[in-house]
Amino acid sequence: MQMTADFPTTRGAALLATLSKHFANKIEVTTADDRAALHFEMGVARIAVAPQGLYLVLEASDPAAMEPLRDVVERHLLRFAHREDPAPLEWSQPAQA
Repeated sequence: MQMTADFPTTRGAALLATLSKHFANKIEVTTADDRAALHFEMGVARIAVAPQGLYLVLEASDPAAMEPLRDVVERHLLRFAHREDPAPLEWSQPAQA
């Protein structure tokens, strides 16, 4: 299952670097140009710098794994972006083909 969210910011690249560096001390993190994949036990968070901020895609095997994945990614992103007084993310599930 997947969930996606957009995070509006002018500091997308800096926030992506901070998240990647922070989590690399704990889990496998792969980076390439303006994107990163954070490989958690419960799933994978893919984050990319977009024109208006960050685009996040979470992938987990089921809802029981998705909730802690969403929670840890969102909590850390909001904490690192605290100067921007961010609102909680609005997550959606992509339409199935």
